[in-house]
Amino acid sequence: MIDITHKPTTLREATAEATVSVSLAETIAAVKEKRVPKGDVLEAARIAGLFGIKRTADMIPDCHPLPIEHAEVTFQVQPTSIIVMVKVKTIYRTGVEVEAMHGASVAALTIYDMLKPIDKGISIERIRLVEKKGGKSDWKDTFDKAPHAAVLVISDGVASGKKEDKSGAAIAERLKKLGVIIDIQAVCPDEPEQIAMMVQAWADEGLDLILTTGGTGLSPRDRTPEAIAPILDREVPGIMEAARAYGQQRMPLAIMSRGIAGMIGRTLVITLPGSTRGAQETMDALFPFVLHVIKVQEHAFRHGK
Repeated sequence: MIDITHKPTTLREATAEATVSVSLAETIAAVKEKRVPKGDVLEAARIAGLFGIKRTADMIPDCHPLPIEHAEVTFQVQPTSIIVMVKVKTIYRTGVEVEAMHGASVAALTIYDMLKPIDKGISIERIRLVEKKGGKSDWKDTFDKAPHAAVLVISDGVASGKKEDKSGAAIAERLKKLGVIIDIQAVCPDEPEQIAMMVQAWADEGLDLILTTGGTGLSPRDRTPEAIAPILDREVPGIMEAARAYGQQRMPLAIMSRGIAGMIGRTLVITLPGSTRGAQETMDALFPFVLHVIKVQEHAFRHGK
């Protein structure tokens, strides 16, 4: 199966339908009046559809087992057909569209099986996904112009040339994939005054986003939060709360990250861990969601607020 451990947990929804056509008007009447020899067709199909939803991962090899937190199977009975409607919800890392379609197909097959003794012309016309919601794609903003960003690597080792920068490069690559333009990539040592001066200068230039990497831990030289906090106009605690919660599910030591995030004017500043893995996981946790802050600032600027 595809690795989905990097994905954040979000509300996922899917609706699917299947159409069962009959050749006799008497067939629909028998369904409505519950005169079908095999029993109550719609109730049996509803139960079968629920089983189908919950057993999808047992039948489709690459489907991930996931918690089904809401499922419903309903029917539209028409003069010559029965439309099966299935809705599924979960809070998980991957979507439930296959579960919804599998449930619809099992319900449709149940209807077919129960009606074929009295109607030889019955058929399943189609099974299709009607709608799906959830995941990063639903939270990806569009911009009138691409956001502009800077990436600052804060490391004594990288600044002195003793270490290679990997986390800054990984961050920049992720941003480019999101359509963000990297105007500046720079390195500085763990010196609070220098960090604050560079970040403030970039914010004064009107950049939309500044990401720093490094200096958020507990070693004596880790002073990035102390450098950034005084120059923030407004802190946004939820950003790093989300990042730490995400990271702790994957690495217990994430609880020791002291990263902060906030606004300098209309510039969003986020301080990421210095390790490549920590930086990447923080990016997975926060993006593209936090780019909505830039969208809000863009809207306010356009309307002179």
